[in-house]
Amino acid sequence: MRLKYLREKKRISQLKMAMDLNLAQNTISQYESGVRQADYQTLISIANYFNVSIDYLLERTDNPEVNK
Repeated sequence: MRLKYLREKKRISQLKMAMDLNLAQNTISQYESGVRQADYQTLISIANYFNVSIDYLLERTDNPEVNK
């Protein structure tokens, strides 16, 4: 998942992101390291947070744009 890349690109700490999304910092760390996978609703929240598509977040495409 591109989570770490997106977070670092925006210069957001794991703690800030976790607080913004109402998650634990440890959860963000586990998502980034691949130890844990986000559920469907959390994927939507993360994609909305970075304004990217879920497919981009999951590396299914290199196009970050959201199709609405």
